[in-house]
Amino acid sequence: FIIFYCAKWFSVIVNNPKQTTKRNMMRISLFLLALAPAIITGFSVHNEGAVSRRESFTKTASLFSGAVAAGVLGVPASSWAAVSEETPRVTTRMGGLLEKYQDSRGWIIMAPSGWNKFDGEVGAYDIKWQDLVDPTDNIKLSSTPVKSTTTSIDALGPVADVGASLAAKRNAKLIRAEERQTDGVLFYFFDFALDDGTHQMLQLCVNKGKIWSLDANTLEKRYSKRKEMYDNILGSFSPKLS
Repeated sequence: FIIFYCAKWFSVIVNNPKQTTKRNMMRISLFLLALAPAIITGFSVHNEGAVSRRESFTKTASLFSGAVAAGVLGVPASSWAAVSEETPRVTTRMGGLLEKYQDSRGWIIMAPSGWNKFDGEVGAYDIKWQDLVDPTDNIKLSSTPVKSTTTSIDALGPVADVGASLAAKRNAKLIRAEERQTDGVLFYFFDFALDDGTHQMLQLCVNKGKIWSLDANTLEKRYSKRKEMYDNILGSFSPKLS
């Protein structure tokens, strides 16, 4: 079923390139976004090593982003660009709650002080910080190579549409969907309340030939206490050293 409809859309694009308008491309983008959870489920191995629901949620966004960035849709890299003003990168230490972390691979973040740090789990994340007391409080960063012609996250479409589609397919409530430009990089930010009692902030961007996904997780009952710190952590990330 999935292959049939994907083939149908691709046929339209290839055979009628002049009739493939921006509106149609956006519809195709959202169509593939809707299919992403099904694709993930169809190719998942249901065993003890299966990813958690929150990780699946992040992978849904990453999978779709990868499909767009790989050139599947042929959407111009800056089709929906709208942000022009620069937002400074967050550098606050919040009185010692955060500390500067600069990775040798060329990115920087204000990381939570005193949390356990885990390096690289293939297919899950590049790096993770996890609270010493409750592992449901964690920050994960992952990156996936993309086609060199994809230079911005706006290839996904308007930030509000992407956020609404992600929320709908995961039975989550979209709290916020925002975009900002920092250090010349466009970021998409989403804030979700999931129906399993957890809360996730998700941030996506494209730089240096990769799509970067940064997510911050906690229980819904602790969200109000973590919100400020998580906002600052996501606002401090830059996929390049300035």
